[in-house]
Amino acid sequence: MEELEVTSWLTLDAIKKKAKVIDTVGNLQTGHSMSVFAIIEDDFLELAYSDSAANYLRRFEDRDEFDAALDTRKEDDGEAPFEEEDRDYDEDEEDEDEELEVEDDSESY
Repeated sequence: MEELEVTSWLTLDAIKKKAKVIDTVGNLQTGHSMSVFAIIEDDFLELAYSDSAANYLRRFEDRDEFDAALDTRKEDDGEAPFEEEDRDYDEDEEDEDEELEVEDDSESY
């Protein structure tokens, strides 16, 4: 992986226009950073925009490294898919077996 600091969002925008955008993580309107994962020919890139730190351009060696970085960035940003865990709900099943007694007050009026 190679990383280059970029001082202007305009430079990142120009690169993004020529690239095939694969995914975008983050949002500058609601957060402080946004990463655009894109491909230009055989180059796998991350264009990182930030309003609080340095902007940068990362170039990954191959698609596997690119995909791993994308997954990591999603996890860091809270966009990772939810994975269900096997949970034991025996306590809930016991509650369902208990019957509720309901008084019928309709005839007392």
